[in-house]
Amino acid sequence: MSGQLARLLVVVPSETDPPARLGAWLAQAGLELDERRPGAGDDLPATLDEFDGLLVLGGPQSAMDDEATSPELVGVRRLLAQALEADVPTLAVCLGAQLLAEVGGGRVRKGVDGPEVGATLVAKRDAADRDPLFGPLPMTPDVIQFHHDEIAELPRGATLLASNPAYPHQAFRVGRRVYGVQFHIETTPEIVEEWATRDVVGVAASPFDRETICARAAAVHPDLEEVWAPFAGRFAELVRTTARTGAGAA
Repeated sequence: MSGQLARLLVVVPSETDPPARLGAWLAQAGLELDERRPGAGDDLPATLDEFDGLLVLGGPQSAMDDEATSPELVGVRRLLAQALEADVPTLAVCLGAQLLAEVGGGRVRKGVDGPEVGATLVAKRDAADRDPLFGPLPMTPDVIQFHHDEIAELPRGATLLASNPAYPHQAFRVGRRVYGVQFHIETTPEIVEEWATRDVVGVAASPFDRETICARAAAVHPDLEEVWAPFAGRFAELVRTTARTGAGAA
């Protein structure tokens, strides 16, 4: 890897959830991003052999969709399974985290308490203090939520890193390097506005109207950057360190 940037495969299952600020933070932290959008027709690689890490983002699809319903998710599941097997540095966001849970032997279902929408907080669990990515986070960081399904059971052997009263499985790690987060850290206020316009059912289930959801989200985005940009930097360092030591799939 001498003289080369560590390569991160960025999988974007839906055009509605681009890497946005998270992608910018990771690039600024020294990673080379190879972005693939299978929902828009991009091919996914057959393996992770040419990459040092994996980022899987969200979308309106469900992790419970079959191949006929969401064929673009077949290759995503395959890559997540490879990441789990080889302990490749991975960050899976929202839908990505739900797919990761299912691939790892966990379970996803329709959220029993309805959609979780807008700006909220999650709380670190005790295990997070010993985690290299989550340890430096504040006790209750701001996040953005926009999901209808929930991770009902974590993957086998997973470590729970963050929870909240609505849905307990908010962040987890499998092995040493594979992470899933139910919430969003990549958004911009404009992305949240688009989601709030599209997701009429989710907004209706919220205690706030669309305008209030968007205003609350816009207000926390500076705090999101303050907390989660350094988190992205720590993930980038995990990718680089693994690439240097040859411990991943690459």
